[in-house]
Amino acid sequence: MTKIKSFCTETKILFRSIPALIVALFVTSVVAMNLLANKSIVNLSWLALDCGILFSWLVFLLMDITTKRFGVRAANIVSVAALLINLFFSLFFVAMSYIPGVWSQSYVEGSESIINYALDGTFRSAWYVILGSSTAFLASALTNNFLNAFFGKLLKNKGFMAFSVSCYASTIIAQFLDNILFAFIVSYHFFGWTPLQCVMCALTGAVAELLFEVVFSPLGYRVVRNMEKEQVGKAYLDYLSEQKAKGEAEV
Repeated sequence: MTKIKSFCTETKILFRSIPALIVALFVTSVVAMNLLANKSIVNLSWLALDCGILFSWLVFLLMDITTKRFGVRAANIVSVAALLINLFFSLFFVAMSYIPGVWSQSYVEGSESIINYALDGTFRSAWYVILGSSTAFLASALTNNFLNAFFGKLLKNKGFMAFSVSCYASTIIAQFLDNILFAFIVSYHFFGWTPLQCVMCALTGAVAELLFEVVFSPLGYRVVRNMEKEQVGKAYLDYLSEQKAKGEAEV
């Protein structure tokens, strides 16, 4: 009971300490990423990309920023919170799709019902897509946060080079994990993909998503340095230090 109370207190302090803009961008990016994954950009035998890639890089960059400033535990808490909010919106979208009504885009003579049904289906998605994307995101988020911190400790240096290397390494591994899990959970079983397609699409997709992070990593580095300079999140970091000191004293 004490551990639960302590965790709740930590979570409250974290969400009061982390910038609201980062949390807002993170949550909306996760929701948008999963919604836009319904639209394919490229669909070849060796490469498959969907519109979710437009936000997936931002999700991972924000996780890297959170890990660098607040630590792995904080990044994991925010990631799980974003996933739960995404699941809530998924359920909300499903409920909305069954509400009688007509989409404005469906007013095409002779095709109203077809277009209306298709739009409802886009927001409704399928249970296996939601399950696959949620499982893949949770596994890749936790992996990304841990590896980012791990590589950061190995490099020790706090310069841009160390920041970018740890972010790139953790991102491509975690993105590959995200893609491969989704491919084998959903695409392999429900879309008839071959194992080779799953692996190749996961790999090429991870590289494509990494390129976005390479472009925007200087922005992420600047955000982290500014937060350190302005002592953003000091209350949360002080709380962690106090809890660590108490634990060592009890031992």
